[in-house]
Amino acid sequence: MMKFNNVARALKPLTGKRMFATATRSTVGKNTGNKEFSSLSVDYESDPENGGLDPSVKYTSVAATSRQLCDFELIANGGFAQLDGFLNKAESESVCANYRLTNGELWPIPINMDIDEKTKAHLEDNDGKLLLTDANGVERGILHVEDIWKADKKMEAELVYGGNPDHCEIINLNENINEYYVGGQVEVLSLPEYEDYKELRRTPKEVKQFFQDNKWDKVVAFQTRNPMHFAHIELTKLAAERIGAKLFLNPVVGPTKPGDIPYDVRMKCYHAVLDEYPKDHVLLNTLPLAMRMGGPREAMLHALIRRNHGATHFIIGRDHAGPGSDSSGNDIYGAYEARDFLEEHKEEVGIEPVPFEEMVYLEKEQKYFPRSAVPEGVKPLKISGTDVRRMLKTGEEIPSWFSPPRVVKILREASSPKA
Repeated sequence: MMKFNNVARALKPLTGKRMFATATRSTVGKNTGNKEFSSLSVDYESDPENGGLDPSVKYTSVAATSRQLCDFELIANGGFAQLDGFLNKAESESVCANYRLTNGELWPIPINMDIDEKTKAHLEDNDGKLLLTDANGVERGILHVEDIWKADKKMEAELVYGGNPDHCEIINLNENINEYYVGGQVEVLSLPEYEDYKELRRTPKEVKQFFQDNKWDKVVAFQTRNPMHFAHIELTKLAAERIGAKLFLNPVVGPTKPGDIPYDVRMKCYHAVLDEYPKDHVLLNTLPLAMRMGGPREAMLHALIRRNHGATHFIIGRDHAGPGSDSSGNDIYGAYEARDFLEEHKEEVGIEPVPFEEMVYLEKEQKYFPRSAVPEGVKPLKISGTDVRRMLKTGEEIPSWFSPPRVVKILREASSPKA
């Protein structure tokens, strides 16, 4: 029976050009004073002779879920630059308890690979090499097992997500995540491939190169999982203008909150609003992130990811990455809890937060303003996401001040019953 120990971090490529997602650290200056931060540089090649697999090894193969594949891709391409694999037990417990890796570096969300009892037994009886494939059976990577342990879901739910049983990620954790976690360094065979939006799937390394080639010294990143309406457009334009930066529009295309608009529809909406910005002032690029809706901790994760892409600033707004309200109608996280948490740790994170309030529309001025700038006695106009979904469903007119007509057209087409 295979016995595991924590030596996999010292593994070397076994044959040919096989490459691990090894943490090759370099030091780069950031825009937050004179402090410098470690960054990771990772390159990958697969073995052209045997596809990266050692024929003498007994691999345990598993088809990765969409979440696992997103996590793998960000480990592999440098989006999760602080990680060289799925967290082992010690790292996972450290992240849950302290939002830090065991080396003290900030990392707020445990990136765990969950497996079932059958897979666990197979790994223990064989060579401890977990072969990750995509839905089509294409071999993407090898997890070199360090340890396997029973997931402490109660601890994870309490420490990471706050423990509210109505939190969508806690529900997912209890209902859909397997009972065991396996940790270890990841060996990259190939990155996931996509048929859509290929030109908008730059790796962090390629994004950084774009910024350098175009001399974008200041870049403010915007995280989104929703279509962009005028409030979002005005917010991002104002944020970029305020600090003299270009905009990195980086929407999530991995799993998000249940009930969200599919990413292919949202991508059409993002394309439709690009003309609202000055020419050559915005870069649109996808992010294959599986969101956990983790509020303050997820806000930190989002900021770290954008730092790993080369952004210097990060927009953070009201209830960032929050799951909304519980069954009693109470918000699971405070409106600006995520903003305050990121602000508290911004020096270590290495990216400057750009806080923004909710943007509302004043009919008399025919313009959007931060809520705090609304004069006393003036009632601003606002349409909630729930209102928009209702209007799309019932065919009600969506006001022209709320969203560009071309975005509304895309959403109506997507929500109409298929013939």
